[in-house]
Amino acid sequence: MHQQRNFICAAALLLLALPLASARADVTSDKARDVFKKYQRAVVTLQESIKATAAGGQSGEFNLEITGTVIDPSGLTVVALSSCDPYELRRRISPDSKIESEVSNVRILTEDGDMPAEIVLRDRDLDLAFIRPKTKPTSPMPAVDLSNAGTAQVLDEVVALNRLNRVASRAYSASVERITAVIQKPRTFYIPDSTMTTTASGSPAFTTDGKVIGVFVIRAITGSSGSRETPYTAIILPSEDILKGAKQAPEVKPDSEKKEEPKAEPKADAKESKDGAEKK
Repeated sequence: MHQQRNFICAAALLLLALPLASARADVTSDKARDVFKKYQRAVVTLQESIKATAAGGQSGEFNLEITGTVIDPSGLTVVALSSCDPYELRRRISPDSKIESEVSNVRILTEDGDMPAEIVLRDRDLDLAFIRPKTKPTSPMPAVDLSNAGTAQVLDEVVALNRLNRVASRAYSASVERITAVIQKPRTFYIPDSTMTTTASGSPAFTTDGKVIGVFVIRAITGSSGSRETPYTAIILPSEDILKGAKQAPEVKPDSEKKEEPKAEPKADAKESKDGAEKK
């Protein structure tokens, strides 16, 4: 009889706890929806063409759509370099790769149409590329203010925003991600849960109260192609690092002033710094 009474009490407490858990989930959802409504239009789709040329002279060209985050009302947009040019990631992992690549015909797609753009800065160490419209927008674009930065701790929930692909009508989407690790050295970055969501590289991440944590990119180990371990992982690069790169991003030059510049060699992890950025 005593055991039966204890069981009934435990069952009652469990039933009382369920609405509380549901209420907490609703609070997270409400806050996440507020972030989504406020910043969704700052997430854009970019179209581009990539031409790849192998050592033997064989070449091919294909089109690509990727996610970017507008970080300035002028239209300055940040993307993951590994998404913008997947061959960059291949060369990072395997420096002896002989495939050269060229990105062209970049366009930023927004709700109001699309605009020609170009890559003005690449940072291989941080897996970032900064893109500007070739012509200044007629009105300020919705943008994420990187100076309104937040941080996260292990097991914190963060809100990630994305634009889906053409099959899904390039709809805005949101996911709640969980931080599984915070790396401090050689630089600070966050490891998100590996559970599959709609989050893509180039997507911004926010705290539930709307502070921007950073942008999803890929971190790779240089020269690791012969290893059995996975040589790369998705991370959230903090806003502070992205903001430093954004301040170096030059304006778009007129065609008459442009000239081809040599590509910088990737630096070792121990020497990561803003010097890894390459202006175009």
